[in-house]
Amino acid sequence: MAEYILKRKCREQNLDWEIASTGTENYHVGKSADERGIRTALNYGTDMRVHKARQLTPKDFDYYDIIYSMATDVTHEMAFIANRESRMKKVKLFMDELFPGKLQSVPDPWYGNEKDFIPVYELVERGCEVIIKSNSTEKEL
Repeated sequence: MAEYILKRKCREQNLDWEIASTGTENYHVGKSADERGIRTALNYGTDMRVHKARQLTPKDFDYYDIIYSMATDVTHEMAFIANRESRMKKVKLFMDELFPGKLQSVPDPWYGNEKDFIPVYELVERGCEVIIKSNSTEKEL
């Protein structure tokens, strides 16, 4: 969701940011986003139907200026993939944009039903708004 919300908001603000999302595991590679999330996003004017999952690589740490982690456990997995402590300096916890220093993860609606995607979408949208306000000249991941 974050990738497509941020892309939409960048288009609205005429920002030319390169934005991509990745996962730390390979079992979703090449797959579409969750249908419940796609429908929720469409209800808010965000189209994620073209999304295909890919896996985070060490090269992503070299390429992107900022890399957001959506969950604290994912941050630990990212460190393994980064394979260098210096690369991890680019990693920020997404929820720290809304709640600095609270070390919160974005809630995962995966095991819920479609209505559980709504508050997650709204939370991620708020986070994306903060990112745009505070990082107007950097590439995002």
